[in-house]
Amino acid sequence: MTNIALSFSGGKDSMFALHRLLEQGNTVVCLITTVWSKSGETVAHGEKLDRLEDQAVRLNIPIEWVVTDFENYTADYKRKLEEIKKDYQIEGIGYGDIYLEGHREWGEKLAESVDLKAYYPLWTEQEEALKLLIDFVDAGYKSKIVKLDENKLPSVWLGREIDKHFIEDIVTFDVCPLGESGEYHTYVYDGPLFRGDRSYP
Repeated sequence: MTNIALSFSGGKDSMFALHRLLEQGNTVVCLITTVWSKSGETVAHGEKLDRLEDQAVRLNIPIEWVVTDFENYTADYKRKLEEIKKDYQIEGIGYGDIYLEGHREWGEKLAESVDLKAYYPLWTEQEEALKLLIDFVDAGYKSKIVKLDENKLPSVWLGREIDKHFIEDIVTFDVCPLGESGEYHTYVYDGPLFRGDRSYP
């Protein structure tokens, strides 16, 4: 059993990474979310912090914030990770990346810089992205689109539920079904790891 901190956006990839890490017998002792210092919103999806705090409470896992800006992103993350390593006695950090090598290279270098092991429980070939999306939905997680690239997907999809009907539709577009290149972002509001009533839809 390994104590792990998880890089967490509140979306489907980081939530399913949590699911897989726990399935593998690890202990996720805290969540880590990056926040823009100027806007006070999450870096990944532009979410308000109370929405992620709600998730953390219902997951019964504490959440830690990395307050940063574009110029100091890596340095601020490293500094916070050093604090978390000491406070939570973690041995590794998990990420929800799927197949983009540049993202993995950054995460592994960050982990190595503070003597931690990097975990990528969702890592797979690009061709397997659709299967991973199906697995996420089949596992019972409920999520909605909170942000999307209108040049790649219809603007009316904002707020759309990620379900079997969504899967049927997303494969008709020339995009990654998981939105790995930023085609869309999600917020997970329910699922098997949650407890208690949700505060947000």
